[in-house]
Amino acid sequence: MFRRDLPVWRSLMFCPANAERFIAKAHLRGADAVILDLEDSVAGTEKAAARAQIAEAAVRVGQGGSDVLVRINRELDLAIADIGAAICPAVTGLVLPKVAGPEHVQLLAEVISAQEARSGLHAGHTRLVVLVETAAALEKIWQIARADGRIVAMAVGGEDLATDLDAEPTADSLYVAKMTGVQAARAAGILPLGVLASVAGIDAVEAYQAMLKRSRALGFSCATCVHPSHVPLINAAYAPSAEAVSRAARLVECYDAAQSRGVGAVAFEGSMIDKPVADRARRVLARASL
Repeated sequence: MFRRDLPVWRSLMFCPANAERFIAKAHLRGADAVILDLEDSVAGTEKAAARAQIAEAAVRVGQGGSDVLVRINRELDLAIADIGAAICPAVTGLVLPKVAGPEHVQLLAEVISAQEARSGLHAGHTRLVVLVETAAALEKIWQIARADGRIVAMAVGGEDLATDLDAEPTADSLYVAKMTGVQAARAAGILPLGVLASVAGIDAVEAYQAMLKRSRALGFSCATCVHPSHVPLINAAYAPSAEAVSRAARLVECYDAAQSRGVGAVAFEGSMIDKPVADRARRVLARASL
């Protein structure tokens, strides 16, 4: 099993694969990744036509430097056709919706490997983002996160899971499931993708920013959005601020100086710091450098 280096993502913006007006400007939005969607945003009667446009659309939306992913359909016959169309040099990853368990991921990974070989791409070219969106799949989330070495990120879906739970997609109803996803992803060494609640609302900017801030503080490393106006908000919330970077640099300097004196814990700007605190500060500096 191979393990790819993890991507440096803050924002991943969905774009319907058959919507020319969105595709034309997707590369200008500032998203770290663009997800060409063949699933929910494409009507059943339009899926074949959207699939046929994937290779060309991927080149266009990626011309600004964004990674390009494709969200395939859940139904196996559609998924296999989607994989056949999406595996190409311009597509760096697939988003797998409503995964049922680790065997489901492994089955699709086998199809992906065969398509990579037919396309002349190296094994592992295509990364995977897995979406856990049902109560039944939640029981297997720890195994799903480790199902295949292609996986670089995992999200617990809000809208679909809330529907399955007969609940509203709020931070209260989704908290346990979402935080379990963060823990399972971190334990597997992959990125926890998402926010605490629904991303469907596009107008309540202050509430959305507050949710992003809370989500990042709880361990989420990147998030998807469905509207271009959300991209800069996610980028700001999920990247270290200048103030945070400056403080982290001072903290690491203080801790390293203490270590050189044989001291394991030291006072820093009104708090006591030790190795775990210094390690978190080093992560801030590493993320900022990337």
